[in-house]
Amino acid sequence: MSNQEIFENSKSVLVGGVNSPVRAIFPYPFIVERGEGPRLYDVEGKSYVDYCLAFGPLILGHNHPVINKAVKDRIDKGWCFGTPTETELDFARMFTKHVPNVDKIRTVNTGTEATMTAIRLARGFTGRDKIIKIEGAFHGAHEAVLVKAGSGALTHSVPNSKGIPADFTKNTILIPYNDLDALEQALKENEGQIAAMITEPAIGNAGCILPRDGYLTGAKKLLAEHNSLLILDEVITGFRLAMGGAQEYFEVDADIVTMGKIIGGGFPIGVFGARTEIMDNITPLGQVYNAGTFNGHPASMTAGLETLKYIEQNNVLDAIAEKGNYIQKGLKDIVQDTGLNYSVQGIGPMFQVYFNTETVWDLVGAMASDAKLFLQYFAKLRERGVYIPPSQFECCFTSLAHDKETLDLTLEQFDKSLREIKEIQ
Repeated sequence: MSNQEIFENSKSVLVGGVNSPVRAIFPYPFIVERGEGPRLYDVEGKSYVDYCLAFGPLILGHNHPVINKAVKDRIDKGWCFGTPTETELDFARMFTKHVPNVDKIRTVNTGTEATMTAIRLARGFTGRDKIIKIEGAFHGAHEAVLVKAGSGALTHSVPNSKGIPADFTKNTILIPYNDLDALEQALKENEGQIAAMITEPAIGNAGCILPRDGYLTGAKKLLAEHNSLLILDEVITGFRLAMGGAQEYFEVDADIVTMGKIIGGGFPIGVFGARTEIMDNITPLGQVYNAGTFNGHPASMTAGLETLKYIEQNNVLDAIAEKGNYIQKGLKDIVQDTGLNYSVQGIGPMFQVYFNTETVWDLVGAMASDAKLFLQYFAKLRERGVYIPPSQFECCFTSLAHDKETLDLTLEQFDKSLREIKEIQ
């Protein structure tokens, strides 16, 4: 069957024909049959250079042979036990070896679970109820943070979900990103009530918004002065910007860190971690509850551990940053040559084009970008065999598998697509 036929059939049994809203591409998504290296292949045999990379996990590219073999070997021995495995220990040692200020971790199954439990942990540790959340940052689809969230919530114009009682969000205080004055005011107005602030260190769910110089360290200092915690959601940035994540890159120590995506090697995973004093409040040692049938799942642990080993041993992070910087420079040259002067923003292997001419520092700036024009850009790239995330409010990624020939081919398609955009404006 064709992409369209499969999608039409899916709509009768899957909500909207998809299992996640950002996949609901107009007029219909392409249906993937396989992935290899930097490319996806659909059921009609067409290939696409992939800069979505499953929204971030596939730092080595698709179907990397080392990860493939490790998972197959693991599955040959069984794949779900409900008991501890030695791989969990090896994974935890690898994680805590590299991530600053983390002594212990708990593995869960998604980034949503990780941030949900991290907030619960912060509240349990501090004995306070309120949290501060950044406008436009996305921390999964749970009640406390699904308020002015990024990612699909912005793409589909549903920044607040129905079905969430007001009581669930009354303790969530919203402030703009990159605004220390707003943070200080929120802390003072809620003196002694703020358990933590949660933020993405670089916001990858409203495009790619970077912190101003000193913002993260300034936020940590203000929070510490009020005995509140800093939760850094590194589901996107963890083991991508540096081996120690954005904490290492921006030289800031979070009190609690959450990760996902890369650390599962493409398999479902989430992790939250902190210093021992905080983490020992989690069950079975403490009274902050967390449990899960699939926590520490052997396949995810194996894929994640082997991915982290490969990153550590093969200079992967420098390589993907170099590729990302190459793409960003090429894009900046294109928008300048065409006279479009769109804002190309990124940090190493993360980047996005905003369809406005101003640097974006917060949600207000991101929302000023022309999202409808972006979708035309997305469609033109897709026609030319380049797949980027189908939303102005997602981030593009480079992987180890993107070689120079692929990057140059991509820049040619970026150039052609943007020139066509200029003609229709």
